[in-house]
Amino acid sequence: MKHASSAAGASRFLLLGLGLIIALLGLALAAGGAKLLSLGGSGYFLVGGLSMAIAGVLIARRKPAGAWLFAAFLLGTAVWAVLEVGLVFWPLFSRLFMFTVIGLAVVLVYPLLAPGTRRGAYGVAGVLAVALAVAAGNMFVAHPSVAPTGDGPGLTAVDPAQAQKDWAHYGNTEGGSRFAALDQINRSNVDKLKVAWTYRTGDVAVSDGNGAEDQLTPLQIGNKVFICTPHNNLIALDADTGKELWKNSINAQSAVWQRCRGMAYFDATAPIVQPTQANRSPIIAASVPAGAQCERRLLTNTIDARLIAVDADTGEFCQDFGNHGQVDLKAGLGNVPDSYYQLSSAPLIAGTTVVVGGRVADNVQTDMPGGVIRGFDVISGAMRWAFDPGNPEDKQAPAPGDTYVRSTPNSWAPMSYDPLMNTVFLPMGSSSTDIYGVERTQLNHKYGASVLALDASTGEEKWVYQTVHNDLWDFDLPMQPSLIDFTQANGKTVPAVVIGTKAGQIYVLDRATGKPLTQVEEVPVKAANIPNEPYSPTQPKSVGMPQIGAQTLSESDMWGATPYDQLLCRIDFKGMRYEGLYTAPGTDKSLSFPGSLGGMNWGSISTDPVHGFIFVNDMRLGLWIQMIPSQNKAQASTGGEALNTGMGAVPLKGTPYAVNKNRFLSVAGIPCQAPPFGTLTAIDMKTQKIAWQVPVGTVEDTGPLGIRMHLPIKVGLPTLGATLSTQGGLVFIAGTQDFYLRAFNSANGEETWKTRLPVGSQGGPMTYVSPKTGKQYVVITAGGARQSTDRGDYVIAYALP
Repeated sequence: MKHASSAAGASRFLLLGLGLIIALLGLALAAGGAKLLSLGGSGYFLVGGLSMAIAGVLIARRKPAGAWLFAAFLLGTAVWAVLEVGLVFWPLFSRLFMFTVIGLAVVLVYPLLAPGTRRGAYGVAGVLAVALAVAAGNMFVAHPSVAPTGDGPGLTAVDPAQAQKDWAHYGNTEGGSRFAALDQINRSNVDKLKVAWTYRTGDVAVSDGNGAEDQLTPLQIGNKVFICTPHNNLIALDADTGKELWKNSINAQSAVWQRCRGMAYFDATAPIVQPTQANRSPIIAASVPAGAQCERRLLTNTIDARLIAVDADTGEFCQDFGNHGQVDLKAGLGNVPDSYYQLSSAPLIAGTTVVVGGRVADNVQTDMPGGVIRGFDVISGAMRWAFDPGNPEDKQAPAPGDTYVRSTPNSWAPMSYDPLMNTVFLPMGSSSTDIYGVERTQLNHKYGASVLALDASTGEEKWVYQTVHNDLWDFDLPMQPSLIDFTQANGKTVPAVVIGTKAGQIYVLDRATGKPLTQVEEVPVKAANIPNEPYSPTQPKSVGMPQIGAQTLSESDMWGATPYDQLLCRIDFKGMRYEGLYTAPGTDKSLSFPGSLGGMNWGSISTDPVHGFIFVNDMRLGLWIQMIPSQNKAQASTGGEALNTGMGAVPLKGTPYAVNKNRFLSVAGIPCQAPPFGTLTAIDMKTQKIAWQVPVGTVEDTGPLGIRMHLPIKVGLPTLGATLSTQGGLVFIAGTQDFYLRAFNSANGEETWKTRLPVGSQGGPMTYVSPKTGKQYVVITAGGARQSTDRGDYVIAYALP
């Protein structure tokens, strides 16, 4: 009797506890649902929350009707979810998984509400348990956002005459192909790759939020691999063993943006091949006496604004270059605080001219260094020309006491070169206050967010093509333009430039004229409310190419790990002004998607010229932005990354506004829109269609609230780094938020191999065949993933056993 009484008491307590939990969860859902409905959002959450609350109260009172009401709520939720998002895994998971877990608990206690129903209840519980297990298992499966069409790249054996000899440029070729005509490592054997050697640089990029990061793509020439560190130390390694051959400790210092993305290499013993295309100037002769120092030279530009040349054979400074191997890149810029101007991307060898741009800090103040682009003699270091976007006709250095025009658009990302045209292709940013355009000049408007083509020998402008008019979103062009041969619909092949943008657009331009080779539409856009802002009434969209992660969001695109953080994201979304891709910032809170961190970034495109494909990796991060009227007596920001991409309030000194901006994240720190948050995409350039698109990266080394989940859930996270395409039918990438180097089958996007790295990587994978052993290596640097505090100084080479 006592045992029965205890069991009855436990049953009452269990039902009371479960009922109260369900009721409280329902009330929370209803309260949020009422707020959402008041903003014009979905009524589901209010109705569903009230249903949950009533069901919970009935269960607490031991009424079987409570279980049936919850069952009706769960069924209604399933119908609503499918109607809203279709049969797409992650959106359905967000809407159904948590409520199904609660439903399983309700079914398990149902025999306490209705004795004699145990067998039926447990049968239903079994079905729900299987459904939950299947859903949980699918969290660890990649869900392609575009399923493979079967039209991906095939396999073509490497012609020995065309096989890659060296990786001598940042993007492998001067035109940034990031493609290796090598196939010793291929789809059939990549899973056998092992570590061949590891080198530690001794320069760990410890970040305080101001951009101390390793983002390197190494070079390889002959039996040497060349690397640079975040403080611009230059090191040569043996290509087969990783043994250090020489080291030049530059130890450049800057308060922000400590990184070196790459270097340039010049061999004075190689013959100069003059360009053959029309509308070109000759390459200027340059030579070094036979046997003299620096016949082969390695060049880097530094975070403290120097251009440095060293002997590639010894690492010693080239005494014939500039001032004993160094050129001051602050010359002519005027007042340049340390954190406002750095060189973060590799210099470009264009014939015998070394071309450098520069990174000017964003949104600090109206008076900033100019974005001048300069060309230097690769032997002497003498300046051959300067292209000043504020004074493009004058190619000379400013007179003593004068400066290049201040606060002009700059070119911070890697550049490309076509030797047949002797033309340099530059990705341009905007003038220094990215999101306030009132003070911009006509030339600022002309060159901002554009691709600029210059003659490599003279710096003369050949053409300019703009991708954003009066850029108010920090949609500067962030990557190396890739040079491809583009086949038009009429079968004619045209030398082309292809480039991706932060806005998720891909432009294909005629290399000779800059005119689009695929359809670009000027679409109407709305203005915001900043007085005197010269809003453009239209903006370009590259509709002839796939839009990557640039969909127009709706409320149903909001997401969360649970329905509750999804609900809060919906409330935030409905509380902001959002008009699609080009929603202009104003004094209200507006949403930019993809934001200035999102879309495609400096990692650049990799290509497959044999089969006519490109491979694009992206990140999908929205930003909310609010312009704040201000007397602006505040000091300018430091120009550091903590403010510019770490988000927060930024005083736009010299304007009537400050700006507050932040990532569009849920309370759990997860992007508010549905996954994937980062993908790898193969695009067939013959059809301009996506052949496949897959999520890249897991939450193994990150997670909600920054807590590592240690689970390989393939949700796809923002990627920051380069890819590598090979003729072995593979695409390598390491720029994920988990600590892996991966290889994907270029035909269908299947992950064919991955290896754990000691820390994350933002480096670009590269590959070469040793001229000594004939062995193919894949090399990656690992200094730490963007979001992680784990940092390192690793250079790791992989090869087949």
